[in-house]
Amino acid sequence: MNTTKLDDTDIRILRFLQKDGRLSINDLSEAVGLSATPVARRVKRLEQTGVIAGYCALLDEEKLGFDVSVFVSVQLDKQVDNALAAFEKAIQTMPEVVDCWLMTGNRDYLLKVVTSGLKGFEQFLVGRLTKIDGVSSIESSIPLRNVKTGISRAP
Repeated sequence: MNTTKLDDTDIRILRFLQKDGRLSINDLSEAVGLSATPVARRVKRLEQTGVIAGYCALLDEEKLGFDVSVFVSVQLDKQVDNALAAFEKAIQTMPEVVDCWLMTGNRDYLLKVVTSGLKGFEQFLVGRLTKIDGVSSIESSIPLRNVKTGISRAP
């Protein structure tokens, strides 16, 4: 694993950008106490090395009508390359699945599924997820309350 060497200024830049990805270079340079040109160079290097993987707008799913989140564990009947690839390809076409992780343990995948209501989740579960070839069992957990949210861990 090749990790990028970061100094204290790089770390401060990452933390500020993680809180507000729309900060201008001038505002960022003021926040970290460095002039704009070296801050711009550092940000560009962090982007080029992939430490900064991209920028996005964080959406409030509830305000968009997606008020139900469900964590779904999926077990496949076979854990061979083509079965995993077929499942992953099918999941890519499902906008309800906002996160999908290949897991260790007694389940193969953990999904975060977001829908508009329990009826929407039922339609997704019965109409789409259970129809993927190779799915042998599914276990759903409905979260009661979000205690902590993070997009990624900063140094």
